[in-house]
Amino acid sequence: MKKNVETFLGCDAGYDEARIVIFGAPFDSTTSYRPGARFASRTMRAESYGLETYSPYQNLDVTDFKIFDGGDLELCFGDANLALADIENFAREILADGKIPLMIGGEHLVTLGAFRAAAEKFPELAVIHFDAHTDLRDDYLGAKLSHATVIRRVHEIAGDGKIFQFGIRSGDRPEFEFAAAHTRLQKFNFDGLEKVLAEVRGLPIYFTIDLDVLDAAVFPGTGTPEAGGVSFLELLSAALKVIRGANVVALDMVELSPPYDPSGISTATALKLLREILLALSVSR
Repeated sequence: MKKNVETFLGCDAGYDEARIVIFGAPFDSTTSYRPGARFASRTMRAESYGLETYSPYQNLDVTDFKIFDGGDLELCFGDANLALADIENFAREILADGKIPLMIGGEHLVTLGAFRAAAEKFPELAVIHFDAHTDLRDDYLGAKLSHATVIRRVHEIAGDGKIFQFGIRSGDRPEFEFAAAHTRLQKFNFDGLEKVLAEVRGLPIYFTIDLDVLDAAVFPGTGTPEAGGVSFLELLSAALKVIRGANVVALDMVELSPPYDPSGISTATALKLLREILLALSVSR
């Protein structure tokens, strides 16, 4: 008899031999509309067994590579600072061992913890950000730490000219004005991505994917759905371009909220994207 240890499908290598470490950050305490993203990593892990390890998109198989599943962090739901500190410490350990952390949220605020750890190791760190929302509010209802402020907090570390945003179709006027002055923002789609990848070639990249960049008609399982998003194939193509064309040193996938899609289609969509990212990341190093 062996002990029952549930991992993401095919991600069962030992930590020492792995080059990629996947882990869950189940936190959604600042979600402004529909909570539930805390259940994403647990649900994705359980439902990953409905997905093949082989990718016909890339002719690669997850079992051919060494990927470690670090499980889900136990985060304090009542204190965002404590949760972010735990995420930062965990990501720091992974990075110190020369591995790539791939975090599954959780709401988008969790990005700040992993980004802090990556920026500590890579001072020239730039950000590629896929999202429906700008996430550039200085505060949300008085709170500086929120999924609506996460990229603003990231900017305070990265500085001007280091944040590249794509797919954005929602935000208030001051956010778009801030973006015009301080970030590079592409509304609605991924136009100009290749140009950005050429500009950042050689720089370390933090890649953050908020899954609500997808059209809500095909991805309803999210806390703040927005109509008019991209298709799965558009997102897949853009994500693979980033993985293959940039020096991605840390990344995350956030804002799947399984309770809002009981059909499981949103979780299945997130899982297929995750598989393709893991495979592309495995062969890009």
